[in-house]
Amino acid sequence: MSDNARLDPAARDRALTALRTEVLDVLVIGGGIVGIGSAFDAVTRGLTTGIVEARDWASGTSSRSSKLVHGGIRYLEQLNFSLVREALAERSLLMQEIAPHLVTPIKFLYPVQHPWWERAYIGAGMALYDALSYLGGRAPGVPHHRHLSRRQVRLASPSIDTTEIIGGLSYFDGHVDDARYAINLLRTATAAGAHAANRVSVTGFLKDGDRVVGVHARDESTGDEFDIRARTVINATGVWTGETQKMVGEDGRVRVRASKGVHIVVPRSAFKSTMGLLLRTEKSVLFVIPWNRHWIIGTTDTDWHLDLDEPAATSTDIDYILTHLNRVLVDPITRDQIQGVYAGLRPLLAGDDDESTSKLSREHVVAHAAPGLVLVAGGKWTTYRIMARDAVNAAVEQFTAQTATTVSPSVTEHIPLIGASGFDSVWRLRDALASRADISRAHIELLLRRYGTEVETLVHMMELDSSLAQPLPGAREHLAVEAAFAASHESVQHLDDVLVRRMRISFESADRGVAAAPVVAQLIGPILGWDARRRDAEVASYLARVAAERESNALPDDESAERARLDVPSTGIRGLTVS
Repeated sequence: MSDNARLDPAARDRALTALRTEVLDVLVIGGGIVGIGSAFDAVTRGLTTGIVEARDWASGTSSRSSKLVHGGIRYLEQLNFSLVREALAERSLLMQEIAPHLVTPIKFLYPVQHPWWERAYIGAGMALYDALSYLGGRAPGVPHHRHLSRRQVRLASPSIDTTEIIGGLSYFDGHVDDARYAINLLRTATAAGAHAANRVSVTGFLKDGDRVVGVHARDESTGDEFDIRARTVINATGVWTGETQKMVGEDGRVRVRASKGVHIVVPRSAFKSTMGLLLRTEKSVLFVIPWNRHWIIGTTDTDWHLDLDEPAATSTDIDYILTHLNRVLVDPITRDQIQGVYAGLRPLLAGDDDESTSKLSREHVVAHAAPGLVLVAGGKWTTYRIMARDAVNAAVEQFTAQTATTVSPSVTEHIPLIGASGFDSVWRLRDALASRADISRAHIELLLRRYGTEVETLVHMMELDSSLAQPLPGAREHLAVEAAFAASHESVQHLDDVLVRRMRISFESADRGVAAAPVVAQLIGPILGWDARRRDAEVASYLARVAAERESNALPDDESAERARLDVPSTGIRGLTVS
């Protein structure tokens, strides 16, 4: 592994120096999955590449999704066969070649209530879904769908009320930790030579005549302002697309609407089933998705017009999810079983103002927003690599027209992420690895699914310091070594970077990470150069975040819930914000 994949504080300093002093071929604005994918695509074509993110990597949409890598079976009803085929091809590629340690198959149940017509209709759709999965040039990597009798549904999913159904269908899709994938992809890009710095906001664009030649930037950790020069800039800011377009005077070229999606997290005991669940609602679909010792249940689909940084999950959102799910359960899931809640915003290409967000396109658009500036918007997580490729293709058009040089086509289809190569071989050694680290086989398997072959580094760290093998309080699925690794390798600046995105303790633990927060702060503080005051301030900020989140979840509407989320006291340390 290249030393460039070790994203410690010194790596950020080196990246900032390069961003200040070099004239880049490509600068990417936006550190979500599409922006990071664009940086990876550009740098692996031999282009000097930089990427900046105003907050933490994947802190927006890309860490708050349904955690699915899927073709989008519901888009078949919209006759959007090309989108489904493309997404299924990407599902196969990610699962089998690019990130087999991070993208895994999961099985879903679709209950059937109406005799004959519903089974035939849904069955035909799933048969088409299976057929389309073969059109990407490789095997789908998951089994075909199956028809199930009522008795088979009852045995497989005892929590399902089978009195109102005649049976069901099962099918497979893919599953991913979206935020962990994003940081893995980022580290793979920096290993290839990309310069990456988070907590760097863009405050304006540099122009030479009408051509964009870079950006004005501000380091949010220090307040320093500087310029970054680039031959081409890619705007991959998702739901913030409108704001960045205004900076360059291109307001309205591409319109993006934010749709709020809320998920709740409950323990495995709350829903007894050997597979996940797919339900139709009057607006869209509802998933129950396996997640280690939990289920993730969602999502909602409502317009959002408030603060883009902190979408809030309301009591009404939670009631919507529970009401639709409990209609098919023997024993209803109650609010006191909910361990975590999170909300994210989908960047949908806007249609008419009165059009439902559930009907807006999940396809993407790439536009030449101005000379020297390419914009990519829309799309879905599963097809991030296609979006990135198309954005860089457009940037290359502008770049080559200006410089008369030749740039190679995209090669990301053939490059596994860090931790992927040799994963199957390391997986077979999990008992030996568990013995070396003096941890359980269950823990080593969890580490392998989060870090792939890099688990060797974590095992070595535990061999050197046995205290790192201890589970974190209130989050026994996570070990102390993961916090240390996040600080030393995964571009961390704040405590919530670790608890919310590098490890998903903020929604996996019943106390939302309150007990783990001071322990994790003690672990990462020395690596990040924190003194006691900074460490205590980080913990206080995180606890305030949790309290505000809990308050927002009890409020009935977006406006009041947002006020609760945003009303978090400042710590008084520059850059120490809740993100």
